[in-house]
Amino acid sequence: MRRTLAEIAPVADKATSYFYALLFIRHPDLRALFPAAMDAQRDRLFKALLTAAEHADDAAALTEYLSRLGRGHRKYGTLPTHYPAVGECLIAALTRYAAACWDEAAEAAWVRVYTAISQIMIDAAAEDEAKSPAWWQAEIVSHERRTRDIAVVTVRPDQPYPFLAGQYTSLETPWWPRTWRHYSFSAAPRPDGLLSFHVKAVPAGWVSNALVHRARPGDVLRLGPPTGSMIVDHSTDNGLLCLGGGTGIAPIKALVEDVAEHGSRRPVEVFYGARRDDDLYDIDTLLRLQRSHLWLSVRPVVSDGPTRRLSGQLPQVVRQYGPWNAYDAYLSGPPGMIRSSIDALTRIGIPPDRIRHDSIDELMAS
Repeated sequence: MRRTLAEIAPVADKATSYFYALLFIRHPDLRALFPAAMDAQRDRLFKALLTAAEHADDAAALTEYLSRLGRGHRKYGTLPTHYPAVGECLIAALTRYAAACWDEAAEAAWVRVYTAISQIMIDAAAEDEAKSPAWWQAEIVSHERRTRDIAVVTVRPDQPYPFLAGQYTSLETPWWPRTWRHYSFSAAPRPDGLLSFHVKAVPAGWVSNALVHRARPGDVLRLGPPTGSMIVDHSTDNGLLCLGGGTGIAPIKALVEDVAEHGSRRPVEVFYGARRDDDLYDIDTLLRLQRSHLWLSVRPVVSDGPTRRLSGQLPQVVRQYGPWNAYDAYLSGPPGMIRSSIDALTRIGIPPDRIRHDSIDELMAS
């Protein structure tokens, strides 16, 4: 499998285009399950294959990854009967674009592994169906523009939506059917059941631009299931070192509320990074929380332009404080910020297993 993927890597775009062309020609009914624009979807397919091949020898990791995919695919309307069609077209694409190493042994390996992969996903989806819907309808009840391109969107799900502070979900708007993007919850679970998200409109971002510039109270979105492991470990008294860049401050605020609701007095240090002062759109909310909780410290950091705040790149500023050996780190923001923060924190001695963050691959897909 790995030799096959290595051969396909230089022509991945052609291989995935051929795969989808075959799929939609042979099974045109499946086209309705996919978004109108296939650019991001094509990338996700090959990344999923790479991940599955990477963990082929690690049954536990592979099962966890594929089970999450199986549960998540319910929102697309995926059924067990769809998997053989996908497998058939996948084998055809591999046969064409991995010709140098493709033989009976390679085909037998892929058929065997794909059968196992699909069964794990089917079983996970069936188990999830017994306890939760494939998606939730959620009406927008509040739409607050914080800056020209950032909005705080609050929704009311049509039925209870269980999640943990620090997790995220996928959103679909009525204007771009079958196009889903990931957003973190910006508050801990509330008694009234409302959910809030911080959304920044980005160039060519269909979902983000719709949510910021077009959505209004009364519009109905769809939510996928919650996911993510950037949650607080309440079994320890370690402090929390939280780095939030841009709208990545949303799940950090949720984590602060979660600590407060558990009644602990463990120290929480928040570094809130932005390019300019005006980009610190949620600083007033965080400073109010700081005034309410003596164990909370909030430090805004600005990287560009004149400022009365701390100045510099977020990871470098964090290194000037500490020590952090008694803290668990939580990172949320752009992929580049997360990568540089991981590097900076490991250099100052925080073990990798105490550094939690959103999935970088999923952030890039969003």
